[in-house]
Amino acid sequence: ALLGRAAAVAALAGGVVCLLLGLMGISPAAVAVAMGTGVFSSWLAFTHVLSVFVPLLLCAAGLLFTFRAGLWNIGIEGQVMAGAVAATAVLRAGTHGPLPPGGLLALAMVSAALGGALWGGLAGALKIKGGVNEIFGGLGLNFLAQGVILYLIFGPWKRAGIASMSGTDLFARPLWPAAPPGWRVAPAALAVAGGLFIVTWLVLGYSRFGLRVTAVGRNPRAAALYHIPPGRYALAAIACGAALAGVAGGLQVAGVYHRLIPAVSSGYGYLALLVVMLAAYRPWRSLVISMFFAALAAASIQLPIVLQIDSSLSGVIQGACVLSALAVHGWRRRGGRA
Repeated sequence: ALLGRAAAVAALAGGVVCLLLGLMGISPAAVAVAMGTGVFSSWLAFTHVLSVFVPLLLCAAGLLFTFRAGLWNIGIEGQVMAGAVAATAVLRAGTHGPLPPGGLLALAMVSAALGGALWGGLAGALKIKGGVNEIFGGLGLNFLAQGVILYLIFGPWKRAGIASMSGTDLFARPLWPAAPPGWRVAPAALAVAGGLFIVTWLVLGYSRFGLRVTAVGRNPRAAALYHIPPGRYALAAIACGAALAGVAGGLQVAGVYHRLIPAVSSGYGYLALLVVMLAAYRPWRSLVISMFFAALAAASIQLPIVLQIDSSLSGVIQGACVLSALAVHGWRRRGGRA
């Protein structure tokens, strides 16, 4: 049944995309070849896919916590930015400190997780204590986080002698996570993302905490009858998810940009929402779809170069996948057969 549903989604999404390309007079085969070249033409190109995959997987893992608790964590973009700010603060302050570069990077990632968790906890507190819907609270905090980044870049952390949208000064070279020649992603970043994803899967699927978060998400009133405080576990779930998003932000500033920039989140939080919904909130499906979406995002760079097509076509393909999944799900619920 799972394979049949996946095949139906792929067929429907592929058909929709081919129809749109045909109406625009563009060859679907040419688009497929150009995007495939952008992913598999070299190891360097594939590691670019992995550099997108790392933050996308971490954000998707974080959203699994909040969706399991019945919460829509739209504020995940702000949590990525909060983690980036926290990591940058450590890396800037510790340049001349006693810690070696490896220790300082580890401390920066812990700080990023705490920054994200605090930002997510604020959204959770607004929901639980203030009655503010987490969607509106999260969106408001996203704008606030973006404002904080802009203030820091143009204020206390501005580049020497100039304030620029290009971001802060680069971190010292020893604070860049080590990557072999020809890699666009540090192996340590892949290890961190993979390890935290496995922890997420184990916690949500096999721990008492995961079981209680699931109970709160499915029926908070029934959970309360079994002495499971819904507010406490919902807050814990959003803090855990936000911590993972914060680590994604920390890895972005340390391993990708090597500085804090205004667009440090790169929209990966919003993209992860599509990933998790398309995966039906299942961890291992989220891993596979994160890789697929990362490949689409990386391959889209080839479209303007080779075919003079706007790179936003990858977003069209992603949206077609999500809408197709929703259509197939609705059809099956009405008694259809994929």
